[in-house]
Amino acid sequence: MSQLNRRHFLKQALATGAATALVSGTRSSARVIGANDKLRIAVAGVNGRGGSHIGGWLDQKNVEIAYLIDPDSKVLAGAMKNLEKKTKGPFVTKGIADVRKALEDPTLDAISIATPNHWHTLMTIWGAQAGKHVYVEKPMSHDAAEGRIAVAAQAKYGVVIQHGTQTRSDAGVAGLHEAIKAGKWGKLRISYGYCCKPRGSIGHKPFGDPPMNLDWDLWKGPAKIEQYHANLVHYNWHWFWPTGNGDMNNQGTHQLDVARWALDDDQTHPIRAMGMGGRFQWNDQGETPNTMFGMAEYPNGQFVFFNVRNVDYKGYERQVENEYYFEDGGKIIRNTYYPKGSDKGEKVSVEKGKVTPGGNWAAFIAACREGKPEMANGNVHDAHYGCVLGHLMNNSYRLGEQVPFNEKAGRFGDNKDAHEHFMKLHAIMRDGVGVPEDKAMYTVGPMLAFDPATERHTGEHADAANVLLKDPNNPGFEIPEIGNV
Repeated sequence: MSQLNRRHFLKQALATGAATALVSGTRSSARVIGANDKLRIAVAGVNGRGGSHIGGWLDQKNVEIAYLIDPDSKVLAGAMKNLEKKTKGPFVTKGIADVRKALEDPTLDAISIATPNHWHTLMTIWGAQAGKHVYVEKPMSHDAAEGRIAVAAQAKYGVVIQHGTQTRSDAGVAGLHEAIKAGKWGKLRISYGYCCKPRGSIGHKPFGDPPMNLDWDLWKGPAKIEQYHANLVHYNWHWFWPTGNGDMNNQGTHQLDVARWALDDDQTHPIRAMGMGGRFQWNDQGETPNTMFGMAEYPNGQFVFFNVRNVDYKGYERQVENEYYFEDGGKIIRNTYYPKGSDKGEKVSVEKGKVTPGGNWAAFIAACREGKPEMANGNVHDAHYGCVLGHLMNNSYRLGEQVPFNEKAGRFGDNKDAHEHFMKLHAIMRDGVGVPEDKAMYTVGPMLAFDPATERHTGEHADAANVLLKDPNNPGFEIPEIGNV
């Protein structure tokens, strides 16, 4: 399909609200970008994290921000004004509401996605279909099934897709994981991630009409939402299931990705996963847990544990970090290795690992210029595997039952490690936060069996769990079937 015909086809799709019909069998190749050519990029979602994207691209040589995209006209106008002040030379950036208009532009090379989570995958797929490279914020997928479609789109169209997990550009962490996999401290048993940062109640906002400056239908896009309320726009959408994934796959996506990165290279998805926790104290409108313990077992017997703890209290310890526990009893905590049974450790010292240099923004630009998806620090495959890990833990929680808040709530079979780490979390919630035992409730999810090859649940709870693998979508914003991508 020629660029002219593709543009005509895209315009027709926009007119009918069926842009997901970009499923031609003809590959839309990315434009060749010479070393001296400007790389033109569009930033979709310019509130919050989108500002970091704008700053990141402004710092890159010979990169032009061609479009800023946001369905909120006030947010867009403010971002355009700020960008114009920072732009040297002629200001050529266009402000638009709909990403599909930017994708019509044959001179656009890439899109940078900083929208709410429910838009990430669809924009990634549309971008690939239009032959644009994609930098997509974490999590790449809002549900497990749509991530596989993004993987298929990258394979078909050959574009660069880089996940917004900046640690993937850290050569020090890459070197640590290379040393772990090489057996420097023996066999890794548990890779543990924490997303413990203080947050607060979001209260309650009444249902009503969206503000005039917001294109509500476009903001919703793929997400099935009954009615507008102000807790959705512009940040607290994180704490509602149709639009966000809680802190497990918000901030937690970074530490989940690091945790899975340390496992043996041949491990993709877990074979079992569960999650438990609750939304304690706040009594607000939010749906996602503010406290959570999750675990997942991989085919080779390695585990990922995860801890979300957002309720603030006196003496709160912020933990946004990773730990590593080895089969012989040794462990790495805060870059210090402690042998079994010893509280005296030694600082970890390893060689730098292999990453595309320059940090996350520069690495993406380099990959685009070379036309090499494998250069992405945090490619589409790693993004998919890391996101699914969090989705499975979340889905177990969503299928959970209420049990009294006490030490007996954790159901881990004979996994003593899981029980030990749950008890640490429970003690903090009981003694630090002040949640009263037996006067509050945990939500305890089932242990879900998962087939890494088919990416479907099996065994008990499979029917209910498989429903949660894919969110329903609004007409005109459907994630395409894998065979039609």
